[in-house]
Amino acid sequence: MRVLVIHGPNLNLLGERQPEIYGRLTLDEVNDLIRTSARDLGLDVAFAQYSGEGEIVDAIHAARATYDAIVINPGAYAHYSYAIADAIASVSIPVVEAHLSNIAAREAHRRTSVTAAACVGSVSGFGPNSYVLALRAVAQIQGK
Repeated sequence: MRVLVIHGPNLNLLGERQPEIYGRLTLDEVNDLIRTSARDLGLDVAFAQYSGEGEIVDAIHAARATYDAIVINPGAYAHYSYAIADAIASVSIPVVEAHLSNIAAREAHRRTSVTAAACVGSVSGFGPNSYVLALRAVAQIQGK
């Protein structure tokens, strides 16, 4: 089973951007953790990081032909991107949203995710383990 992990804007700065909120691991280190967990679950993962909303939409559309599921952290786009939400809703593969921080406990403008409503589920607040939990959900959905 192939899973595409999409990281949204500013996640390329993990480890240096607000480490008190997002942790001290770099994006490469987070991807290593995801890769190890995916291997343990029998999943094949690929990674992409985009800053642009259109790039994320294009990646979601393209994934439907190559991947069995998507784990996405849309970053700030989660809070207002109906374009990404529509892209998620338009593909027939399961999409699980993951956030490093607990968005429900953050500033008011971060508490709602319009993209999560289009996903089969979401995980937030567990740091990099949010991605691992999202992978476990994908594996369970797909019967692995």
